[in-house]
Amino acid sequence: MHWCFAVAILAVVSSARAWTLDEAVALARTNHPALAAARQRIAAADGRAQQARLWPNPELELTATDVPANDGGLARSQNMIGVSQTVPFPGKKALDGQIGRQEVRAAELAYLTRERDVVRAVQSAFWRALAAQKKVDVAAELVALNKSLVDVARQRIAAGATGDQERLRAEIELERAGVELSAAQRELAEARLALAAAVGRPRDPLGPLAGELREQVPVANHDPTLAQHPSRQLAGAEQQRAELEARRARLDPLPDVTFGVAGGRNNADRETLVEFRVSLPLPLFDRAQGRQRETHALAAAARQDATATEQQLVSELDQITARLRAAGEQVETYRTRILPRAAEALKLVQAGYAAGKFGFLDLVDTQRTAAETRLTYLDKLLELNLALADREALAGTTPKE
Repeated sequence: MHWCFAVAILAVVSSARAWTLDEAVALARTNHPALAAARQRIAAADGRAQQARLWPNPELELTATDVPANDGGLARSQNMIGVSQTVPFPGKKALDGQIGRQEVRAAELAYLTRERDVVRAVQSAFWRALAAQKKVDVAAELVALNKSLVDVARQRIAAGATGDQERLRAEIELERAGVELSAAQRELAEARLALAAAVGRPRDPLGPLAGELREQVPVANHDPTLAQHPSRQLAGAEQQRAELEARRARLDPLPDVTFGVAGGRNNADRETLVEFRVSLPLPLFDRAQGRQRETHALAAAARQDATATEQQLVSELDQITARLRAAGEQVETYRTRILPRAAEALKLVQAGYAAGKFGFLDLVDTQRTAAETRLTYLDKLLELNLALADREALAGTTPKE
């Protein structure tokens, strides 16, 4: 039977190494390509910051003037060798350094934001896979129960206590349970693939998972401090960088001065020469008008982006809080009222069936209701754990198993 194959697969998989949530998160931090790329962007920003602090290189100059066209060449000319250095206007390099450091900080915050997104995705995928794994366990238990019912029905037929219809109904229920087990196995395989993609190894599923779905909202789960959220800090860093860029643009029209000194010899007159030069551009046409307009607009846009990020985080927190409250209430209802009653009803019907007080159909229906109740409870637990993962992502905390 197809369900026998599914049970065999379950036995093989359950013997493999089990992964915890902390291990999955650690694997994602070291293995996810998006985080590796974000770390390289930090290195690139650090390189740009280093480059921005450097002065332009000096220039070596060689000149030959008054070179005779017909006789003597360089031996009768005025030959000079010198060096010139452009000195940036005071304040420009200081601002360049500040902008560079702000870019590095923004890259680091972008990494933390991406890391938090990756961890959040891993947590959600882990809880989905763990819930699917537990649904497989419930489905496997239902297969075992229905198999035992088939055996009981055959024994009752052999004893003349019932007819073939009871055996046929038991076999139908067994087949249904086998189909549901196969479906649960497929759902688990898909969930494990999703978890593998979340940790950055899409072709290498982790296998069985260890841990329990949390059944209650932690008492110490207070409102997250959104001011410390990397997304908000990143928006603030981008705003500061844009404002520094605007200040730097205001200095662009102020000229950089080039100083030069050269020495040489006038071979025709046999004289030693020394020359000093100072040059600077005249900001007559290009006064960085466009650059100043651009940086002013970008600074205003960065301020609006920071406000939008804050509003988005507040809205997300409100939505997650509502989800968490609803999921917590539903889980509490199932845990304290519905599940105990379903278990008690099954126990009573099983005892009554053994004593001849209930029929076979009563037992089958009650058994299926108890299993469906457990599966629904797992769905509610999953909703609670997903909401907790989202909330913890906002708060920057790590869930405890």
